[in-house]
Amino acid sequence: MNIRINETADTAEFQPIKTVSKRFKSKSQVLSQPRIYIYCPTDRELEIGEIVDDYTFDMVVNDYTITDLSCKVICHFESARLNKEQRQFLVKATELGAWVEPLVSYLDERLGYTEVRLLHSGYFLHQKAFSILSTKRTQLAKRVIDLFAAFLLCTVAIPVGLITALAIKLESPGPVFYKQRRTGQYNDEFEVIKFRSMRSDAEKSGAQWASQNDARVTKVGNFIRKTRIDELPQIINILMGEMSIVGPRPEREVFIAELEKEIPYYRFRHAVKPGVTGLAQVSYPYGASVEDAVWKHKYDIYYIKHHSSLLDIKILLKTVKVVLFGMGR
Repeated sequence: MNIRINETADTAEFQPIKTVSKRFKSKSQVLSQPRIYIYCPTDRELEIGEIVDDYTFDMVVNDYTITDLSCKVICHFESARLNKEQRQFLVKATELGAWVEPLVSYLDERLGYTEVRLLHSGYFLHQKAFSILSTKRTQLAKRVIDLFAAFLLCTVAIPVGLITALAIKLESPGPVFYKQRRTGQYNDEFEVIKFRSMRSDAEKSGAQWASQNDARVTKVGNFIRKTRIDELPQIINILMGEMSIVGPRPEREVFIAELEKEIPYYRFRHAVKPGVTGLAQVSYPYGASVEDAVWKHKYDIYYIKHHSSLLDIKILLKTVKVVLFGMGR
């Protein structure tokens, strides 16, 4: 990716904008353009350049000299900090046919996840932009889908659950179910219910992240984790209203306290109910590091911002694919 920063970006005087006829294009036509123009406070130029350095598209930062604004892709970041003339430039760009939108929103659509390093408080303070948080109809529809999915899963979960319980008992001593306190919506803790997939003394040395090929996982546990059978008892959590069928996976408070020190706005995932499956789980491979948590957070924030019933259905279909082809943990 090529990044160019205008050396005169911090000046308040601009080249006059050539008057042209308004030629508005559809978003799909505009987004096909290979270069985007980004406008931000001058003290954020280098930081933004470093963040998007791995992206494959060209960027020009703070170039106020361009005159042909028709069909340009123009993104702004922290526009409230721009001066009056700079903000007027963005307004004029809209009038002359450019596609203008916040940088984070543009990257959301182009990347399919949220670049969390660009998040700031203003992103979260426009609640109407989050339909899952502000629209009762959306919340009701999600609850209906949850209940329908839970009752549908029960037809499979009951016979599979009986076989799983017997296999767990035969392989290793200890309870069939595993209960663990997790943090849910509004930071309220609840007990998540799973089939036990590890030895009963798995955390005798204290809480620790599960890892791939974890030695604490039993043979039966390895199978039910890969096929997600271990998650079936969470149907009870769904019926109790503690979880949703789709949402960010619930995490333990001991890990959240550490992750929020490293990941911006990590607790915002608790604005919605946690899910049995989620966009992060079907989009990113299993991982147990802070870097993995950052990537999952990118998908979780994207999900909350762009939630829809159609997105939930797509995630459920992808989950079925993950289960059938053994692409789980």
